[in-house]
Amino acid sequence: MRKVEGTTPAGRDRAVDALRALAIGGVVLGHWLVSALVVESGSVRVASPLRDMPYLAPVSWVLQTMALFFLVGGQVTARSHASARACGVGYVRWLRVRMARLLRPVTAVVAVWSAVAVVMLALGADLKSVQALAKLVWSPLWFLLVYAGLTAVTPLVARLHPAWPLAVVALVDLVRFGWGGPEWVGWVNLAAGWLVPYCLGAAWARDRLNERTTGWALLTCGAGVAALLIMWAGYPASMVGVPGAHISNQSPPTLVAAVFGLAQCGAALLLRDPLRRVLARPTVWAFVALANLSAMTIFLWHQTAMIAVTTLGLLADRPLIGLHTVPDEPSWVLARLAWLPAFALALAVCWGAFHAYERVRPPAPRVQAEEAQAQS
Repeated sequence: MRKVEGTTPAGRDRAVDALRALAIGGVVLGHWLVSALVVESGSVRVASPLRDMPYLAPVSWVLQTMALFFLVGGQVTARSHASARACGVGYVRWLRVRMARLLRPVTAVVAVWSAVAVVMLALGADLKSVQALAKLVWSPLWFLLVYAGLTAVTPLVARLHPAWPLAVVALVDLVRFGWGGPEWVGWVNLAAGWLVPYCLGAAWARDRLNERTTGWALLTCGAGVAALLIMWAGYPASMVGVPGAHISNQSPPTLVAAVFGLAQCGAALLLRDPLRRVLARPTVWAFVALANLSAMTIFLWHQTAMIAVTTLGLLADRPLIGLHTVPDEPSWVLARLAWLPAFALALAVCWGAFHAYERVRPPAPRVQAEEAQAQS
């Protein structure tokens, strides 16, 4: 703890790291609670407790934290680019370092799961089961593709007002749901929807979001508009996708997801000062700092950890509730909560095996200095 405290730059905004850790924790816990692997007749399918228990939708309001990822990402990346320019580091060189930090850990999970899929098929596993497992692991990678794309265009969007991409999201939803347009139009929102919090983060990097009134306005207006759209415009209440649902707020992002993300960003801005006070304690800061150093490993391997525990559970002579059974009643939720420590232990094993891929040495001292100043 003393070593972590002693190596932390004096000017580092620890609230940024805390928000990133909260976002990581929300994604991991959310996936572990709403993704169920149901074993039936020798095959595996993915189910969600939100389908049979829709009254649990408010849980997704807390655990769907992708907007925080893009808020922090916009703040950190905008600062990183500004610092690189100040140090005389060119765009290509800067982008190469940023992409290496993102893509190197991905190669490990893609390679491992490609090999696993081939071995499973060679051993006679059901094709649909293999596809279900692979999709569960690889589908979260959409986040990295979008994030990489926004990182690449940071010099162009760093000063873009969030109202512009928000207007695009609203127009796309109007075309899809109001005018009966083609479904593929919705995928425009995959970039526009997450560009909203990303642009907010870039504004934060320029010290444009320091007033608490801004945080309260985002929180109240975003939550209020999201509630109105859910109650009166037919949007689903869940902030995550539900198997079989006609509309998903995430695939692609809808206007509800965008405005709810604004509410989350507002809450994050209001939490900055309390987080800074809490993180002044060396023990708390050491935990948050270590979580950030392993953020990509945790994100990429948490679904593998859940799959590993579920597979080992098959050694039992019967389906285990909360692990292999259909998530259609409250007892499943209680049982799943009891399995979370096992998932965490399996994730720790994955971390031990693969966290080294997250360490990327910058190609030159100037770039290393730029990265440190950018708090990445």
